[in-house]
Amino acid sequence: MDDLDRKILGVIQSGFPLEARPYAVMGKDLGLTETEVLARVRALKESGVIRRIGANFQSGKLGWHSTLCAAKVPDEAFDDFVAVVNAHPGVTHNYLRDHEFNVWFTFIGETPEIAQQTLKDITAETGIDILYLPATKLFKIKVDFDMNKNGKES
Repeated sequence: MDDLDRKILGVIQSGFPLEARPYAVMGKDLGLTETEVLARVRALKESGVIRRIGANFQSGKLGWHSTLCAAKVPDEAFDDFVAVVNAHPGVTHNYLRDHEFNVWFTFIGETPEIAQQTLKDITAETGIDILYLPATKLFKIKVDFDMNKNGKES
């Protein structure tokens, strides 16, 4: 990854142009063509540096309900449990932890009742109880990676 890739990543994460041709706008600002920017973005995606490009929404402001969930999943049930959880479109993150509660995930549903019912459905299907940990107060921070760090100067 070179300095141009780092600059592209900085724009993608913090200032993606909301334009009909965003990569052309990025290219103009970076001294590249639209084709060059797209090629670099594709290479970063193929290498796994970029996982996805998409909008982030504040679910609560859209009237949806978000909750953190945790479960104690035995090793022999792990793959099946994770597959069942990940099959639900409301799951946004799913992590394995070195803890008694070894699987943690976030779930967003249209209402608290729908979220709770979905978790009950997962428990019914897997036989594994899920801790329902809805937020009582949101402390949202902006997480951007300073692409000029890591020993690099801009």
